[in-house]
Amino acid sequence: MPRLKIAGLLFLFLPALLSAQLPVVKLLTSGTATSIRGLSVVNEQVIWVSGSNGTIGRSTDGGQQWKWSVVKGFEKNDFRDIEAFDASTAIIMSVDAPAYILKTTNGGDTWKIVYENNTKGMFLDAMEFWNEQAGIVIGDPLEGRFFVARTFDGGLSWNEVPADKRPLADSGEACFAASGTNIRVLDRDEAVFVTGGLRSRLFSRKPSFTLPILQGKESTGANSVAVWDNHKLRGGKNMIIAGGDFNVPSSVEKNCFYTRNGGKTWSAPDIPPHGYRSCVEYISRKKAVTCGLNGVDYTSDGGRNWTWISQEGFHVCRRAKTGNALYFAGNNGKIAKIAW
Repeated sequence: MPRLKIAGLLFLFLPALLSAQLPVVKLLTSGTATSIRGLSVVNEQVIWVSGSNGTIGRSTDGGQQWKWSVVKGFEKNDFRDIEAFDASTAIIMSVDAPAYILKTTNGGDTWKIVYENNTKGMFLDAMEFWNEQAGIVIGDPLEGRFFVARTFDGGLSWNEVPADKRPLADSGEACFAASGTNIRVLDRDEAVFVTGGLRSRLFSRKPSFTLPILQGKESTGANSVAVWDNHKLRGGKNMIIAGGDFNVPSSVEKNCFYTRNGGKTWSAPDIPPHGYRSCVEYISRKKAVTCGLNGVDYTSDGGRNWTWISQEGFHVCRRAKTGNALYFAGNNGKIAKIAW
């Protein structure tokens, strides 16, 4: 067959080949009266979620069946983040009025209060764990400094970092409790977190970086940061931040940036995600997904170009700690997963 004809056939079928390589967002369940922002994927089979109205969900068969429950005494609380370690053990975080952290060791049948804070203005945003023993929780500023507490015993007790050791916040700067992913493990003993509002920055032990993401209003800034290789504890240099303006769900203005040097410099995508995004998660070094109120975007080149793969809105997306599964969760008890 002549080369020209072969080239023509390849060009003809190229769009179909490319679309066949894109992942699909497969809806698993919906209809439960809760808005889910907490999601923890232990492995290919065990998934936990947490949300409003004191609601917790758990699946032990890859999301096919779910056990739903409401934490007794916390029927009005909003559990914005969850960290699960196996099918029996999980920790949940209630944001405010007052702020609570609870732990279960029996699959959610009962919960123990492991931290309580009644301080005026207290608002917890997200948790992150290095392993089953060491974790960190971050909250909005109190008296001008971000709240930080640590655990070293699997969440049974939490030690507040002294006020003078906490990062200073700028006026109008805070964190978003949008998906439990504005703080991430960076290396063996360091975490990184992002802020938003009137100012948006990335914080670690190094000097903070002002981010190029949209900022200047209470509804703008970075909602989520993804760090590649954090599970291998290499101090990942590759990061993606996502956010925008949650009051303008379809706006693509300065809603995503990526770095290859640990945040020293940031690049804007050639094709950005297609709206405000509350969460971003790596699948592999080059592949990632980001989700928000108007859908899900996917990149296969490390964040340079994003493809809108679903117009189904979600708050959070998380990859399995062990395995390759990736799940989404959002309003109305909606849960989905990536399918290839």
